[in-house]
Amino acid sequence: MTAGADPGAPQPVADYPGRVPRVTLQTIADQVGVSRMTVSNAFSRPDQLSEKLRLRILEAATELGYVGPDPAARALARGTTGAIGILLTSGSLRHAFDDDVATGFLGAIAGEVTPTGLALTLLTATTGGETIPARDVPMDGAVVYSCDATTEAVEYLTRRGLPMVFVDQQPASGIPSVNVDDRAGARAAAQHLVDLGHRRIAVLTAATGVPPGLVKDPAADARHSKQVSRERLLGYLDALGPAGITPVVHRQSGSNDDEAHAAARELLVREDRPTGILCFSDVIASGVYSAADELGLAVPGDVSVVGFDDSPLARRLRPQLTTVRQDVGEKGRVAAAALMTAMQHHREGTHARARHVVLPTELVVRESTAAPH
Repeated sequence: MTAGADPGAPQPVADYPGRVPRVTLQTIADQVGVSRMTVSNAFSRPDQLSEKLRLRILEAATELGYVGPDPAARALARGTTGAIGILLTSGSLRHAFDDDVATGFLGAIAGEVTPTGLALTLLTATTGGETIPARDVPMDGAVVYSCDATTEAVEYLTRRGLPMVFVDQQPASGIPSVNVDDRAGARAAAQHLVDLGHRRIAVLTAATGVPPGLVKDPAADARHSKQVSRERLLGYLDALGPAGITPVVHRQSGSNDDEAHAAARELLVREDRPTGILCFSDVIASGVYSAADELGLAVPGDVSVVGFDDSPLARRLRPQLTTVRQDVGEKGRVAAAALMTAMQHHREGTHARARHVVLPTELVVRESTAAPH
């Protein structure tokens, strides 16, 4: 402050600690003595300048504290955002970090797109409120992961004309899709219990958007479920029906071990207690383990348990879990490759036939299944 200045007068912004005056392309141009377009070319079209001039401009930018062109303006100029979205079932962002299968899938996608410089943006399918991710978040394409294809969020992505890939859901015409052979895997799991001699078999399935509880008509329920729930339940019925077995089917609202604990406890205190339980996921199987332990029942001595996914959890459980293996890493890699191909065709204005990939599953027999006593 200069002598005689009014101490109560507002001070220039630059006088406040921590405030840095905004540096623009014109600021750098003035510093170097070139045009604004020349500075812009140094960042976005370096082949237009001599190496010596470009280095002078970049050094001046560094000295002035310039962090680079505004991302929004650059995206507008290029017609791309440099990001792809992954649309998840509404409210499931935390699940993406807590669930071994989801994290494995996302990690595989990240591994594929990292060398391209693309960023990943996780989106919920929420369509209420002022901000609607599927409508408002900038992206160049999207992986739609285990969502209801009729949800409004998918409709927003479609209306935006974004390239998409469907994963773990019903294939749609013109959109690439990646699924695993859930039905064959579930059929193998159920046949395994049948071959061991089990006749009292229960199924713990999961489906969002419908009330939890015992299912009166499993075949009808399967027809109204999402892709993965439907295919796994139909696979179980494929093997149990011909064996003359009518399973007790309990549906829960998600792949949650606490819900599974409660559901398994309900099943295991019945007079006609099941000797084998087929589980929608390894997480649900872990809930069955805890319920059996709480009731003083042994796995597999009193109840055999089969999971699905072959996540790391399956090997951590004791006894180790018999389960159906899906290659989550390959699913993520194939999905990422399919999306980048779709984005390239979109940029070039060309069309290609949408591929619908179905990856194999495999029954992995470990220690949680045995013949009934």
